[in-house]
Amino acid sequence: MEKEVLVWPFGKKNPRPPYKGDEDESRPCWKKKSIFFELEYWKFLHVRHCLDVMHIEKNVCDSLLGTLLNVPGKTKDGIKARLDLVEMGIRTELAPNLDGPKKTRLPLASWNLTLDEKKSVCGCFYCMKVPQNYSSNVHNLVSMDDLRLNGMKSHDCHVLMQQLLPVALRAVLDKPVRVAVIRLCLFFTEICSKSFEVSKLPKIQSDIVETLCLLEKYFPPSFFDIMVHLTIHLVREIELCGPVFYRWMFLFERYMKVCKGYFRNRARPEGCIAENYIAEEAVEFLAERLLSDKTIGIPKQRSKDCRRTSGAKISSIYGGEFKQAHLCVLQNTEEFSSYFLEHMEYLKATFPTFKKNKKWFKDEQNKTFADWVKKRVEEQLMIPENNISETVRWIAAGPCHEVAKFSSYIVDGVQFYTKLLDDVRACQNSGVYLEANTMVVASTRDKNPKVCKLSFYGVVDEIWEMDYTRFMFPLFKCDWAESSKGVKVDDLGFTLVNLNRKGHLKDKFTIATSVHQIFYVQDPIDPMWSVALRGPQRDYDDLVYGEEAGDTPCDHQSCTDRMPSVENGEGEIGYVRAENEGILLNE
Repeated sequence: MEKEVLVWPFGKKNPRPPYKGDEDESRPCWKKKSIFFELEYWKFLHVRHCLDVMHIEKNVCDSLLGTLLNVPGKTKDGIKARLDLVEMGIRTELAPNLDGPKKTRLPLASWNLTLDEKKSVCGCFYCMKVPQNYSSNVHNLVSMDDLRLNGMKSHDCHVLMQQLLPVALRAVLDKPVRVAVIRLCLFFTEICSKSFEVSKLPKIQSDIVETLCLLEKYFPPSFFDIMVHLTIHLVREIELCGPVFYRWMFLFERYMKVCKGYFRNRARPEGCIAENYIAEEAVEFLAERLLSDKTIGIPKQRSKDCRRTSGAKISSIYGGEFKQAHLCVLQNTEEFSSYFLEHMEYLKATFPTFKKNKKWFKDEQNKTFADWVKKRVEEQLMIPENNISETVRWIAAGPCHEVAKFSSYIVDGVQFYTKLLDDVRACQNSGVYLEANTMVVASTRDKNPKVCKLSFYGVVDEIWEMDYTRFMFPLFKCDWAESSKGVKVDDLGFTLVNLNRKGHLKDKFTIATSVHQIFYVQDPIDPMWSVALRGPQRDYDDLVYGEEAGDTPCDHQSCTDRMPSVENGEGEIGYVRAENEGILLNE
């Protein structure tokens, strides 16, 4: 067999001989053998070449969207695919109707969207607003006239497969088909993670095998090309080569853009790239040597940039909101933890009749702690040899009542907007998510509440900057969704938030550095609810010449908290949709 392959000519001048049917069944399917196979060690290599996850994900995304939306030229469905089913003798109910004189009608299959479902999916994408530097503007990718997505780059397909597509498909297709597609999207989210537990990799491998089996039940055989097949081998490469972000092409594609910027003479592009590269390396080397003695190692501070990005509006604040903001700063300053314990002991000694009512003590501490700690620190400062730090001294004294308010602020390298500014911008930067230990009360009569960690979802209403003379603290005043009736998790693991049900009215403030940015997508099933999605937490400086493309994150949080089980997609469905529609094709 190998000798046959080696003696076969190849190239444009030597085309392959025509296929002769049954007589040529033993003919090899390959006509060229790579010269690398002549290396003695080649047969011992476990990974002879790396599969590029970026292009696999893009091609799978294009095939999936093209097939669902029936995009001409990109769909894997068509009259030839249906005739193949007839020839194979399977799914005969999907056979095309060839009786029409001018047009051919194809029955609506389980993988096809109806006209209303196409409008729902494209409308969901059209109304999406994502955070800054998260991706390109999804609104500009959607054509509502043609009901398709145009001009998607590799990173756009990456974002769609990771988070956005499962949300857009929530209200369309039969549930078994929808679960199979969501499982495929979550597989790409799992393998694109920055870190893995080796013990979980076999489970991920079994999940993708089950997912492809589910897809084979509902999608046409023509959908399963080489790109869909390669997803089976991605987990094995992770086991042998590590996380995919060390090997995929995003970094190289972005650096190609930098090299293209070196062009000065189009007749000599290679020389321009070489000369500019050498000059830049020399300048950076000399700058690092002359300006810093630390030339190696990972920097300690990463993306800790906090600054204002809008004009300030000064307001005089008094009353309950001012006390809430000051208490928030005290609670989130580590130096005051011992003072909180001391104050609680003081309250228990002063009010022994309430010793069994934990809720009363907590409420009383929140009311009186700021005044008490101010007097306590003043007493300690009267002692000549005190060890009061500057932080405790100035924060205990209280902030200035003249508060600066901003409409936008950068916190740890992430841009935040207020909800009012968000409504007039193309991106969404006002969503926030917070995990905090809080006191949970079962009812109004519960005197012994429990302290546990809860998740809070909301939007930024105002951005305050508290002035403590020596320190400035940025605070977010948020409209939080009610935890009990305003947040829920559905059977597929999507976190749904009703922002109209506001809660935690007595605890609106939070330190800006303690929240994570999230964004909300309107639920296609119920417009009153929104799906909460967490963007990637940026923990690196990766700007390339100030270009936004150089700071594009690729590690996304999963859109659900779990992989939908196969049982969620169980149910007998036909290969033909129940809707009385069809696909008309010109002959």
